[in-house]
Amino acid sequence: MYGAKLDTASVVAGLTNWRLQLLVFGTTYLVFPLVGLGLSWSLAPWIDPSIALGILFLAVLPSTVQSSIAFTSMAQGNVPAAVCAASLSNLVGVVVTPALAALLLSTSGMGIRLDAVFGIAVQILLPFVVGQLLRRWIGAWIVRHKKVTLFVDRGSILLIVYSAFSAGMVAGIWQQVSGTTLILLVAADIVLLAVIIGASILTSRAARLTHADSMVMLFCGSTKSLASGLPIANILFVGQSISLIVLPLMLFHQLQLFVCAVLAQRQAHRLTTMQVA
Repeated sequence: MYGAKLDTASVVAGLTNWRLQLLVFGTTYLVFPLVGLGLSWSLAPWIDPSIALGILFLAVLPSTVQSSIAFTSMAQGNVPAAVCAASLSNLVGVVVTPALAALLLSTSGMGIRLDAVFGIAVQILLPFVVGQLLRRWIGAWIVRHKKVTLFVDRGSILLIVYSAFSAGMVAGIWQQVSGTTLILLVAADIVLLAVIIGASILTSRAARLTHADSMVMLFCGSTKSLASGLPIANILFVGQSISLIVLPLMLFHQLQLFVCAVLAQRQAHRLTTMQVA
């Protein structure tokens, strides 16, 4: 559906803003992993190794698509650039996420199989390409029926989260995670999000981005995709405690939705106030 909805003109318009795209890409795949690596190493003595691995995995994921675009639109940002940045992040993430995961996990003796990269491409990249190829026939219908696509989008995420939590319940995840570990994990997610949001704001100011482009930087650079993350985890970490590995991601996802919604509303209100004044 994302492939069918994405207008080619929007892709071109977004890609021509190469400086903004590079800044978002750098935040997603450079700053985020470095901060995540520091947090994972710092908390390793006090948390389960699978959860420490989960923090690293969270940090190398692509940004959200639906949420980051919605927040950018709410804050009166550059929506075409957000569409391009979020979509490009997920397409590149098919290769970059496993590569970064292999690089960051190499010190622990863990590796990423090449067939795992192929599996991710089949699950995430192939449907997008098919959607683009079918766009001339089904694109207009999908755009007109937003409620249907919204239902499928949120419904698929709901099923993914449900299956992950169900697997965790069966595996006794909540018996493995102590209250202290949960508090440390929530604190780590808060610190991670705060640092990235702060870095995004400072980078936007240093680069002298317009308000519209700075909103793309903020919401596409500071969010991580649950919809992409859970299928990727199921492929990359076969035979491991996946429920524990994706726990940091699931908690981070809820946190980012709440914080970004508040930020988007405040930015929209501030811009409206400035225009009236």
